Amino acid sequence: MVFGDLDAPSTLEAAFDGARQLVLIVAPDTVEDIVTRARLAGIEHVVVVSSAAVTAGYDTTYHTVVEQAVRASGLEWTIVRPGEFATNALLVWGPSIKADRRVVEPFPDQIGHPIHEADIADVVLADLLDPHRRRRVDTIIGPDVLTKREQVATIADAIGEQIALDEVSPQQARSFYQAQGGFAAANADFLFGFESYDGIEGAVDEPHETSAPPDDADYLTLKQVTGTPARTYRQWAQDHVADFT
Repeated sequence: MVFGDLDAPSTLEAAFDGARQLVLIVAPDTVEDIVTRARLAGIEHVVVVSSAAVTAGYDTTYHTVVEQAVRASGLEWTIVRPGEFATNALLVWGPSIKADRRVVEPFPDQIGHPIHEADIADVVLADLLDPHRRRRVDTIIGPDVLTKREQVATIADAIGEQIALDEVSPQQARSFYQAQGGFAAANADFLFGFESYDGIEGAVDEPHETSAPPDDADYLTLKQVTGTPARTYRQWAQDHVADFT
């Protein structure tokens, strides 16, 4: 294991030494320097872990910048755009579930397709191992269509305890999660409709849909990408019982 800092690309040289492939997470401010150093070090192929927000058109200044830099780098590339990480539930709801068996949520009937992080990892691995997957872009989502209410109920079933769902206003939710801190505080304005994905105040990207969207060929499950059955949200909740308790 070799350590480096994406915000200080010169620290990555030891990590690049002898490597031929790179899995790159978002680093819009330094990506040009990163891919230049990677190419000079002999990296041949980059797998970009991006976001479904690029596919939806919400992201123009964050993951999109990384995708564009890698595509223009002269290196071979593959792009994985995950939708809603199931682990967001740990980062947003986890602290209050652990402390009070409680979730604060302004949009309990919002529909989503949360994806198990292991499904994302499986697609990344396939992209690393199969040269035929080069120059491919996959937007991947979970196999279940679930409301926030149903997600909370699934977590409650997994831990074997009731979880109270407090329906509040967006303003109340923002205040609650800003006080909680961490990921929830950093993303509260976007999650609850006060700014766009790109951070524009008053512009809203998050649709908070309460009906299942029609099938869209741009959004795929693990089974559609690799042929391996996708992991359900119930399995995800069971895998993370210890994290919630």
